[in-house]
Amino acid sequence: MKSWTYPYPVHEIVLADSLRMAYVDEGEGPVLLFVHGLGSNLKAWTKNIDSLKSRYRCLAIDLPGYGRSSRGNYPYTMSFFSEAIAHFVTALDLSEVHLIGHSMGGQIAILFSLQYPEVLSRMTLLAPAGFETFSEMETAWFEQVYTPEFLLQIPEDQIIHNFEINFAQMPADARFMIEDRLALRDSLEDYQAYCKMIPKCVLGMLREPVADRLRHIAVPTQVIFGEQDRLIPNSVLHPQLTVRSVAESGQAHIPNSRLELIPNTGHFVQWEASQRINRAIIEWQEKE
Repeated sequence: MKSWTYPYPVHEIVLADSLRMAYVDEGEGPVLLFVHGLGSNLKAWTKNIDSLKSRYRCLAIDLPGYGRSSRGNYPYTMSFFSEAIAHFVTALDLSEVHLIGHSMGGQIAILFSLQYPEVLSRMTLLAPAGFETFSEMETAWFEQVYTPEFLLQIPEDQIIHNFEINFAQMPADARFMIEDRLALRDSLEDYQAYCKMIPKCVLGMLREPVADRLRHIAVPTQVIFGEQDRLIPNSVLHPQLTVRSVAESGQAHIPNSRLELIPNTGHFVQWEASQRINRAIIEWQEKE
């Protein structure tokens, strides 16, 4: 939404098919490219950019349909997002990119690394989607339940709760996420577009699984989860799974990778444990 306040100057670039992508570009040096998750935007990386821009060129994008990037009748598949990022990388003539993805952005990053490994130097996956697998029946359940009509009817208290469970303990400086979402509801046109997009993104993740392709990742990859993640694994469909079991099962298939689980931290790991994440990014970037 144009009315949202962003912490840095926002740039825009027009990519293929008149798609307009908003991004921030802070600092100089080796390139860190941040990709946000479902229902989020580039502001999710503020605590990381603030710290890392003194060492690196920090680029964070609003994925198509999100934030200040263009909305449209896009497919919102993982391949669509990966291709948009590829156009962005080409347009800015980027190379040796350290790609950093959170949640859905992690699954997009995985797919991007499989499709365009030549532009990457390494990758950081934060609570990535894509490690946990879903059956055809479970996918059909999501398709039936997670509809635009369902999202439009979610009451305010449930919206607040849905944000709070992204954290082990939601910090006060993250409350803007709730405020931005509630403000989005004030524009019916924007909110309807959002509620049409989100189910497409969810089904995009489910219909383009990456778990069986992790062994083909060719760039050094670190994987970080919060031990108190309440979104991965899905507690309704997979109550038998744990954060550790999902994290370990995925990371074990990625060559040249490492795994870290951060105590007392939830799904929004880059915000709740920003200092540890920033150190991990620096350590991975500087690793020979």
